[in-house]
Amino acid sequence: MQLERLLQSQGFGSRKTCRLHVEAGDVRVNGVPCRDPQAEFDTAGLTFEIDGEMWTYAEHVYLALYKPAGFECTHQPQHHRSVYALLPPPLVRRGVQSVGRLDADTTGLLLFSDDGRFIHAMASPKRRVAKHYRATLKHPFDDTLPKQLLAGVLLTGESAPLAALSAQQIDTRTLTLSIDQGKYHQVKRMVAAAGNRVEALHRAGFDALSLEDGSLPALTPGDCCRLDENHLALLGYRR
Repeated sequence: MQLERLLQSQGFGSRKTCRLHVEAGDVRVNGVPCRDPQAEFDTAGLTFEIDGEMWTYAEHVYLALYKPAGFECTHQPQHHRSVYALLPPPLVRRGVQSVGRLDADTTGLLLFSDDGRFIHAMASPKRRVAKHYRATLKHPFDDTLPKQLLAGVLLTGESAPLAALSAQQIDTRTLTLSIDQGKYHQVKRMVAAAGNRVEALHRAGFDALSLEDGSLPALTPGDCCRLDENHLALLGYRR
C-alpha cells in the first residue's frame, strides 16, 4: 500500500494531509525515515512513527475502555463530555464505534471497533453475549431479590419475563448480576421490577473479558487499550 494511503487508512487525516506529513519528514516506517508519499509497503506487521509516536498498522482496531462516570456514549453529547474524547484521535477519525452504550452515570467496560462484523456479533441479541455488572442499590435487601432476578421479572413493554444469568448478594446494598439480553436500561429496570432501585452501576466485563480478573491490562477510569487475538478469543470472536 502507498504510504500516504496507509496513513489515511489509520486515521491520520486526508490523503493530502498524510502526504504533507511524509514530505515534511514526520514519518518513519519500520524505523527508517521516509519522505516519499507514494512509497509502497507490505502492511503485514508494519510499524510506523508519526510525530514521534509509534503505531502498528491494523486493518481493523478493537479497543477496551474503562468508562468513568460523567461521559455520554455519543459523538454529540447533550449534558456531558463525549466518551470518544477519551480515545486516541486517529482511532476516532478512522471511525471506531462503541458496542452498545452505558449511561452517563454508569462506569466500566466499553468495547469499540471499526469492524462492523465484530460490533454486530457483540451487540446482536441472537449472539447472547453475557454482560457482568455490579450494582449498588438504594434500599437494603436480602437473598429474596437475587432469587427474583434469577427466576425472571416482567418489564414494562416486554411480553415475557427476563431472567439474569447469575445474581449474587455481596452485602445488604450490593449485588452482582449477569445478563445476556441487552434490553434498554435492563439492569436498572430489572432491579426496579424486583422492588428496589439502582443507585450506582458498574459493568465489569463481557463474556470472559473483564476489568477485574487480569484478562485485560490494569486500567483505571479513562484508560483504554487495544485488544489482541487472545482478548478476542475470550469474547468468542474470530476474525
